[in-house]
Amino acid sequence: MNSNYRTNKAAIDKFRKELKAMLDDIGEIDVRCLNQAVNEGLAEAKRNTPIGQYSGGRVGGFMRKSWGVSPTRKTATSVEKELFNTADYAVYVNYGHRVVNRKGETVGWVPGKFILEKAVNKVEKELIRLFEKEVERVNRKHDK
Repeated sequence: MNSNYRTNKAAIDKFRKELKAMLDDIGEIDVRCLNQAVNEGLAEAKRNTPIGQYSGGRVGGFMRKSWGVSPTRKTATSVEKELFNTADYAVYVNYGHRVVNRKGETVGWVPGKFILEKAVNKVEKELIRLFEKEVERVNRKHDK
């Protein structure tokens, strides 16, 4: 074998090693970005959730405490994480509800706060920003 073969083999092996390291970093980007973005969305949802003010000086906060996120799941084609609220009445606060008198007649409408939608919009914006930032970081790390 000549020295050209050894040089080419060494260069190809080095390239494979660098490519494998870069692919490992890229594989972690989606999970890292998703976790960070959904946590930002969780904070946004908690900030936007109203706290009930009751007679006698009591203060609520159950719905604000009921926000949570599921663990990150990797599927065959994507990474998933859910933002949720376990309070039974959260859907009524989020989307709005009618007001009924004692006779069962509708006498008004309470508009929704759309807390979840605002949080999802925040997650989408953060996800784009974080993903671009992470891709730049990996490119700098691997000199590309």
